[in-house]
Amino acid sequence: MGTAGQPPLESPRAIWHCRAVRREERASSAPALDGRVRRGERSREAIVAALFDLIGRGVLQPTAQQVADAAGVGIRSVFRHFSEMESLYQAVDARLQGEAVRLLGGERATGALAVRIDALVRQRVAFFERIAPYKRAGNLQRWRSPFLQQRHRDLQRVLHDDLRVRLPELGSAPVELREAVELATSFEAWDRLRADRQLSPKVAAAVVARTLRGLLGGARSRRR
Repeated sequence: MGTAGQPPLESPRAIWHCRAVRREERASSAPALDGRVRRGERSREAIVAALFDLIGRGVLQPTAQQVADAAGVGIRSVFRHFSEMESLYQAVDARLQGEAVRLLGGERATGALAVRIDALVRQRVAFFERIAPYKRAGNLQRWRSPFLQQRHRDLQRVLHDDLRVRLPELGSAPVELREAVELATSFEAWDRLRADRQLSPKVAAAVVARTLRGLLGGARSRRR
């Protein structure tokens, strides 16, 4: 016999009643599940934003506690998301890309070589200064991250292609000159001037510009 208000379990009505209860349970659990998913997404967004901000302020290897405090989430949530570091690297990189790409594609001067050198240096200074903390942080983790390894290769290719557009003279230059210019305009050279030598952006930019004028001016003189 069923309990008061409910049909006997062996009756067709009992079967329908159980099915209806299960449907109601599923329906009532769906909003709870959606809520958990939304909370998880908000936690992840907060963690990515905290990572982005901490790295941008020079904390190149934030601890889980630092991220949790900055994100306003529990440390267990941080550990859970830190188990997917590749996707976190991608999310942080995506936040930087839109702004960085615009900087890299800035002014492309035409005309005299000296004018183009100055424009190139201004562009590299703006780009490198913006990505510097993220590139340094990425370099610390690159050995363990296929994504960061690929992003490093992508950056080398983009900088190489951009250099050839801005300085078409390099197309017919000897390999040692091409490589010298690539080196002088690389992030690694800029980071040495800024981080190791502790030069200001203005002085570091003057060093790069003088190096390029010396390299390319000498090559032009030899061609004459």
